[in-house]
Amino acid sequence: MKKLLVAALAVSTVAFTGCSIRMADMTVASTKNYNLNSNQFVKGQRVTGEDKVPVVLFPLGIPNFKTAIDRAIEKDRCAVALSDVVITQLNQAFLVGQIGYRVEGTQVIDRSQPECNK
Repeated sequence: MKKLLVAALAVSTVAFTGCSIRMADMTVASTKNYNLNSNQFVKGQRVTGEDKVPVVLFPLGIPNFKTAIDRAIEKDRCAVALSDVVITQLNQAFLVGQIGYRVEGTQVIDRSQPECNK
C-alpha cells in the first residue's frame, strides 16, 4: 500500500509540474505599424499577454508568440509597442496540461494617435 501511495504521489507530481523557459529579452517589440518619428511616446504600465493551447497526450493547437505580443499591446488602445520585453515559453504539460508563450513588457503609448491625447 505504501509503494502504491509513493507511486501515485510521484505520478501526480510529474503530471502537475511544469517549467518556463526564458526565450528572449528585447529592448522594444511590436507587431503594429507606427510612426517611429513621433515625439509623443510615453511609458505605460507593465502588461502581460499569453497564448496557450491545451495538451491531452499531444498539443491541441500551435501557440504563437505574435498573438501573445498582440494581446499585451492591445490592453491599451493607444499602445503601439512594448519596451523591456521578456518572452517566456511555458511547458506545463506531461500527458495533460498546456503549452504556450508569455510576453511581459512596458507599454509604449503614442499620444499622437487619434483619440489618444490625454
